[in-house]
Amino acid sequence: MSQADKNTETKAKILQSTLDLIKMEGFESVTVRKIAADSGTNVALVNYYFGSKDRLINEALSAFLGSFTATFDILDNTSLLPQERLKQFLMSYVQIIQQYPELVSRIFSLGGAVFTSQYEYGQFLKSIGFVKIERVLKEITHEENHEVLMMMIMQLFGAIFLPALLKSILSTGAGIEIASVEQQIDLLFARYFHEK
Repeated sequence: MSQADKNTETKAKILQSTLDLIKMEGFESVTVRKIAADSGTNVALVNYYFGSKDRLINEALSAFLGSFTATFDILDNTSLLPQERLKQFLMSYVQIIQQYPELVSRIFSLGGAVFTSQYEYGQFLKSIGFVKIERVLKEITHEENHEVLMMMIMQLFGAIFLPALLKSILSTGAGIEIASVEQQIDLLFARYFHEK
């Protein structure tokens, strides 16, 4: 293995440890020392690669949020019918949420503490992500009003992503079993996109 490959592997381990620790302990409890111990490296190496805890957290969140941006490419696959594209997109997005539901919740609950990566993801949603979803929704519904389409996007996100975030609370705390993501999407689409 070349030195460049070792460096890339070490950085990836540090970023993964950062995400795992944020998921378990929250942003405020994560320290460079904990990250180094969890990743099998040392504090000097973490600082060498990332310079500061804030920069490390920002890069870890950027990599994590980047996995969401890749799901939007599904919406460009015009070999699929629009409803199937939207379904595959939603299912892929939820799969990422299900890997780290606590981390996603923590990112949403940060409020005013916005990292650069969150701002960049917000800009991506505004300039590319929502535009792609809106285009597919226009194909499905023939709706042209931008405000109505944005409300539809928020309703779809809430209907599909919120249960993924609340799954552990609903199943353990309330004893409610949540249907599979595919079943939820199929039911939502049957009600939401039915012919009038």
